[in-house]
Amino acid sequence: MIGLVLAAGAGRRLRPYTDTLPKALVPVDGDTTILDLTLGNFAEIGLTEVAIIVGYKKEAVYERQAALEAKYGLKLTLIDNDKAEEWNNAYSLWCGRDAIKHDVILANGDTVHPVSVEKTLLAARGNGQKIILALDTVKQLADEEMKVVADPAKGVQKITKLMDPAEATGEYIGVTLIEGSAADELADALKATFERDPDLYYEDGYQELVNRGFQVDVAPIGDVTWVEIDNHDDLAKGREIACRY
Repeated sequence: MIGLVLAAGAGRRLRPYTDTLPKALVPVDGDTTILDLTLGNFAEIGLTEVAIIVGYKKEAVYERQAALEAKYGLKLTLIDNDKAEEWNNAYSLWCGRDAIKHDVILANGDTVHPVSVEKTLLAARGNGQKIILALDTVKQLADEEMKVVADPAKGVQKITKLMDPAEATGEYIGVTLIEGSAADELADALKATFERDPDLYYEDGYQELVNRGFQVDVAPIGDVTWVEIDNHDDLAKGREIACRY
């Protein structure tokens, strides 16, 4: 198993930080960045290799690659997304389609979360699941969240931001365990998704899989403090909680 990080996005709502850096390299605890926290989590659960999808301001990641490898004891492979500033992240995850064949834990490059999330996903393996989403079933939801309706026996039924929060089982937090056996089907669903509309999310690719009859499962993460950093308010929260991890 390897780690996979989506770190290609521009994060325009975080300017001026993202004038020169991708969102994943915005500091959240001193010099510690969002990417640092994710790599630290991956190292703690015993991973030794991580692939990172890069695009916007990718030079900054390349410049830090050797230092990050040394700090976390990880071999990093950087994968270029040539459309990072034009298309949404369904295409970005598709760029990592070869990495997924190794079994991966995927983490969005803007999610500050504790290692307990990865541990929860690993503990949920072993009953034939091919894709398991980390799900927050505690948080009160609003319009911006990536909401999920899940059936205990059949897994994800619906995943979208465009849903009445009252309908949702919980929020997908941007961390997924993907078994290599799902790689080809997921890649095909992602390709169909961005070819339909390049502005779609990779979660729309998960919905495409569900629509095709593929079971996507969930693992509730419990009462965990985490944040997806999209704007300056999120960044303030991320800085408040990052020092705890």
